[in-house]
Amino acid sequence: MTASIQFGSKQIDFLIEYSARKSLGITVFPDMIVVAKAPVNTPIEKIKDKIKKKAPWILKQQSFFLSFQPKTPAKKFISGESHLYLGRQYRLKIVMCNIESVKLKGKFIEVATSDKERAKLLLNGWYLKNATIKLHAIAQPLIDDFKKHKVKPSSIILREMPTRWGSCTPKGKITLNPELIKAPKGCIEYVIIHELCHLLHHDHTQKFLDLQTKKMKDWEKWKMKLEKIMA
Repeated sequence: MTASIQFGSKQIDFLIEYSARKSLGITVFPDMIVVAKAPVNTPIEKIKDKIKKKAPWILKQQSFFLSFQPKTPAKKFISGESHLYLGRQYRLKIVMCNIESVKLKGKFIEVATSDKERAKLLLNGWYLKNATIKLHAIAQPLIDDFKKHKVKPSSIILREMPTRWGSCTPKGKITLNPELIKAPKGCIEYVIIHELCHLLHHDHTQKFLDLQTKKMKDWEKWKMKLEKIMA
């Protein structure tokens, strides 16, 4: 069932899951959904009281996850349009040609095609190809560093995610959003380190934050830059 509380000017909606457990727990998921896991027959008012007490933490977690939501506006894929690649702005240049290709030329990303309608497909394919190569290359030394903690990801895959930059499953599979190829290297490292820290700490506890800070002292700077440059 669903319910909500008012906390100042904010309304916090949450799901209630009853089960054979002894304590009442609150979880905020990366998609910002709040779930209250309660023992069977727990009064709704008790659950709401718990949510109110945890409201500052809930809003902080939701704000944190919000920073991982890609916000890049829709592109028209026409000449002169600005496109990001590894944090730098390039102008799109569409060249009519029978042989299709995409390449960087100075301050331009040049797309050669006989059909302008294929520019989006070609450019996205180029981004994905480069993301596959470069994100793994950036990740490898970071993975090697985490081996001292006796952990490593079971795999790293790239997958489009409309609301997240990365994720890590309990079994250690890390997923990265290929859109990260548009961000500066420091932003990419920040997301990868964030997910690698989840191999040791599954929630955003103080131990998690301490480890993230140890691995990247200026992670907050890169987090803010990611939010700004991809907004």
